[in-house]
Amino acid sequence: MKKGIFFILTLLIIACSKKENDLIVKATIVGLKKGTVYLKKMEDTLLITVDSLQIVGNSSFELQSNIESPELFFLDLDNKSNDKHRITFFADKGVTVINTTLKNVVFDAKIKGSKQQDVFKEYQTMISKMNNRNLDLIKEQFEAQKSSDTNKLNTIKKETDNSIKRKYLYTVNFALNNNDSEVAPYLALAEIYNANLKYLDTINNALTPKVKASKYGKALDKYIKSIRENN
Repeated sequence: MKKGIFFILTLLIIACSKKENDLIVKATIVGLKKGTVYLKKMEDTLLITVDSLQIVGNSSFELQSNIESPELFFLDLDNKSNDKHRITFFADKGVTVINTTLKNVVFDAKIKGSKQQDVFKEYQTMISKMNNRNLDLIKEQFEAQKSSDTNKLNTIKKETDNSIKRKYLYTVNFALNNNDSEVAPYLALAEIYNANLKYLDTINNALTPKVKASKYGKALDKYIKSIRENN
């Protein structure tokens, strides 16, 4: 009897000691036959691997991680090619589904999961358009330099400066309009960390209590305090 009770208690202790993974990533990379996939995230300033799996023949797989509040994750594929295969996504507790192809791992990626991912995707879409215009400006600048067109170079410089300002202002407004999403403090930290302190402060003060208590909410508040202490 005592042995039976002891055995049951042991099982309970083991079960309680195992922390269940809050995030499950179910992915399919059509065309993938062999390689290694990694689920990664940033811890402080380091990119760490939280789960990995060797793929042999099956293009569908599952990776898992613990997650306390919504945050950015990375799905990396290493199939011994020289191409960079990294899908960036915002995840929350629950299931995130990623479907893509080996031919275009990043561009073909369809991600379904957290509401934060929907917000993050909206931001990425607009910023991608801005970045494409910046690439055009770089090309135009190179051509103007070749032809020694000073007037054209000055015009390009003005447009480049305005483009940077537009990106900053768009990010600030986007964060303010999505102050109930953990994406807001993330963008403040990742995209406009070197902006005027008043912009960061405005975003920080606008965050909802839930977002303030999140990983990125706490990090933004700490970052702003460190700037004030060092000034």
